[in-house]
Amino acid sequence: MAADRSRRTRAAIDAAIAAVWRIESARIIAGLARLVGDVGQAEDLAQDALVAALEQWPAAGIPDNPGAWLMATAKHRALDQLRRRKMLDRKHARLAPELESRQEEAVPDLERALDDDIGDDLLRLMFTACHPVLATEARVALTLRLLGGLTTEEIARAFLAGVPAIQQRIVRAKRTLREARVPFEVPRPAERAARLGSVLEVIYLIFNEGYTATAGDDWVRPALCEDALRLGRILAELAPDEPEVHGLVALMELQASRLGARVGPRGEPVLLLDQDRSRWNRVLVARGLAALERAERLEAPLGPYALQAAIAACHARAARPEDTDWTRITALYDALAQVAPSPVVELNRGVAYAMAFGPAAGLEIVDPLLGEPALASYHLLPSVRGDLLFKLGRLGEAAAEFERAAALTRNTREKTLLLERAAAAGRTGRGDPPRP
Repeated sequence: MAADRSRRTRAAIDAAIAAVWRIESARIIAGLARLVGDVGQAEDLAQDALVAALEQWPAAGIPDNPGAWLMATAKHRALDQLRRRKMLDRKHARLAPELESRQEEAVPDLERALDDDIGDDLLRLMFTACHPVLATEARVALTLRLLGGLTTEEIARAFLAGVPAIQQRIVRAKRTLREARVPFEVPRPAERAARLGSVLEVIYLIFNEGYTATAGDDWVRPALCEDALRLGRILAELAPDEPEVHGLVALMELQASRLGARVGPRGEPVLLLDQDRSRWNRVLVARGLAALERAERLEAPLGPYALQAAIAACHARAARPEDTDWTRITALYDALAQVAPSPVVELNRGVAYAMAFGPAAGLEIVDPLLGEPALASYHLLPSVRGDLLFKLGRLGEAAAEFERAAALTRNTREKTLLLERAAAAGRTGRGDPPRP
């Protein structure tokens, strides 16, 4: 009995430590990285503090301010490292007297700097982890590790990759930043646009993977959406004058508001027009509309994220599917195709035109995409074509498109849905009544 109680107590403490780490690790790593100038070393110092917590808190109890305890412990580790380096420098008598005097002052300087406002440090960490010198996959993994607080195992599970592969990706990313001597700083205005785009892209990719999982047995991964939303909200507070930051936050808030309605009782996908809109999270809808208003108030032309948020807002404002302002959505997609042209945007524009002006109008936009190399293995192209062909009564063609889409997707839930739609098209084409 006592042993069981002890195990439960230890499990509760471990869970509390994990929760604190998830919340506080980015702030701690950011504060340390500014001082040591190396993201990898900063993470090692923060991990040392986590190990100390795992060793001490079960016996001493969880501190009243666990985040401050972790920061203080990590700070002491950084100071110890500095002192050890000073001792070695003195022992080998390598430094000039004036450099020695500067080192004597380094400890109090480090103390003061670690107590500076943490907000700028988080912004610096975000821009460093998402630096364009890294490949997109490396940016995503490093951002989730440093700013999302995820373990390597969690990142691997989220993206259905092996743990060793993710470990190597993160290690290589840190090495690349170190070897490229990427400064731990918010870039100057002249460089900020390109760097900010990299940051927003990574957050957007993380959210999208959570909203519609690329592969696996789950249609959505809400935890990834929550991580992306948290990063976006932090960035919005730290960069309040950037309209695209608020545009992305608005888009994620509005899309996240539907998560509870996107999945049926057995985990099956529920498409937008079939969702029970009473299950949409009205708090998130209100937050998303407010963020979109902030983006629009900044009096800059709407960028890709703000335009997508405006499209999502049209859905959020419609109490019923038939109330959706599809004509406005087509206009917004036309604008999006101008500022961020891509085959995927064109595919979505085709869907909007089909809803506003009929499936034949949509097919005129979608059919030319069949020769687009970027969409050769993109399952949503045959899925959309199948839907439009079904509505036009071309049922045999629709069934074939749904089957092709099912063969391309790597998500089990989506495959099942597409095969069901293919079967329904086949039954209807034979004159059989559709199954409920």
